[in-house]
Amino acid sequence: MSNQFYQIKIKAYKYPRLTGEAFYYFGKLLDTLVSLKNSYTEFAEILTFLLYYIEYVVGGIEMDYTLVYSINNEKSPETVYVNLTNSCTNRCIFCLREQKNDVCGAEMWHDDNYKLEDVISQFEAYKPTPKEVVFCGYGEPFLRREMMKEVCKYLRANYPEVKIRVNTNGHANAIYKTNVAEEFKNLIDTVSVSLNAADASMYDEICKPKISNAYEEVKKFIKACTDAGIKVSASIVTGFDKIHNIDTKKCEEIAHSLGAEFRNREFITNGY
Repeated sequence: MSNQFYQIKIKAYKYPRLTGEAFYYFGKLLDTLVSLKNSYTEFAEILTFLLYYIEYVVGGIEMDYTLVYSINNEKSPETVYVNLTNSCTNRCIFCLREQKNDVCGAEMWHDDNYKLEDVISQFEAYKPTPKEVVFCGYGEPFLRREMMKEVCKYLRANYPEVKIRVNTNGHANAIYKTNVAEEFKNLIDTVSVSLNAADASMYDEICKPKISNAYEEVKKFIKACTDAGIKVSASIVTGFDKIHNIDTKKCEEIAHSLGAEFRNREFITNGY
């Protein structure tokens, strides 16, 4: 597959209902198809993708979303991950969503067009019942705040032994202008907040946030979670390039000052 087509295909998946910006990427796919007249293999591959796209997306047939997945496609994992949304208020330079469309083979892109029952059915397909559920995936879980509440309530009522964790960028309180941590204090066990840097300048460079004063908001959210009695791990990612030298010791000090544990996550190409 040509790199050009691969990148266009990923962007097309981001807009699966063919509205707005999707028309641009669909047109690019057609242009690429026409330009590859002398390459039978790539021509056939792109034509197959276009036919799939037209049948399942433009035709309105329900797509097979990955809402719940396991690392390395384990059939009986202790931990499963819930991919509630592809929307995010960051665009981190190390994020896998800018490079590929799956995590360990699980297709991540979808358009949020699903119901609570879809999440539950995918979770309950794992036997025996996983010991931990992590809200993670290709977006910021708190952007589906109400859906996440409903999933958590279902798990608490039906699987009280299952531990619940949320991996978040820490923007929730700033987005909703309320203390979201208080809303979830009885619904989740732990939260992993992406601190990602030792100062605002480095944070903005790495995370490219869409909200103002993002770094300070992240620290406020960490403190709000610890104040609510939620166990918090403040994390950074290292090893994703040779340019950004994150002050690990200072990040650890900041985490502890906010009442959180600290985790240095080494970058891995398959995702977490």
